[in-house]
Amino acid sequence: MRSTHRSLLRTAKEDLAAARRQAPAARSNLEVALLYPGVHAVWAYRLAHHLWGSGHAFAARAISQTARNLTGIEIHPGATIGQRFFIDHGMGVVIGETAEVGDDVLMYHGVTLGGVSTNPGKRHPTIGNNVQIGAGAKVLGPVTVEDGAKIGANAVLVKNLPAEHVGVGVPARVRDPRTDPELMLDPTIYI
Repeated sequence: MRSTHRSLLRTAKEDLAAARRQAPAARSNLEVALLYPGVHAVWAYRLAHHLWGSGHAFAARAISQTARNLTGIEIHPGATIGQRFFIDHGMGVVIGETAEVGDDVLMYHGVTLGGVSTNPGKRHPTIGNNVQIGAGAKVLGPVTVEDGAKIGANAVLVKNLPAEHVGVGVPARVRDPRTDPELMLDPTIYI
């Protein structure tokens, strides 16, 4: 019991530190813990995910729906989310049941990690580590966004995005910032 408690406390501290690192306006851990709905949604998700994995699907969904009503962020308890995940501003975020999100991911408001099929199985995206997803972006279907990639604001990504690349536009075009000097002039990448 002590190791589980210590683990939850360590995870909560990491979540607070990630929020302070990613949000320039965050002034203290207390402020983040009390006033940041992205952090509240992630904490509710962690509890709901534990219940989901323990076979308590109804209780898990009840917690996730309560968190959605309080924060405006909907994370299905069946989704898999890594450490130090931060949702900045958060309102309107939807993360589907089979979505997988890696460690150190930064996501802005209005993002959807959604499905394009009602068939059972993997329907939602897999997001790697150290990924940034801009405001209003939609990542749809069982696509993979590899480590270090960025998805621009309002992009609609429906194909895989390689590591360290940028997806911009509708539908998203894959661009390599190391070989595309004009990429920094594209206003759609600003997140």
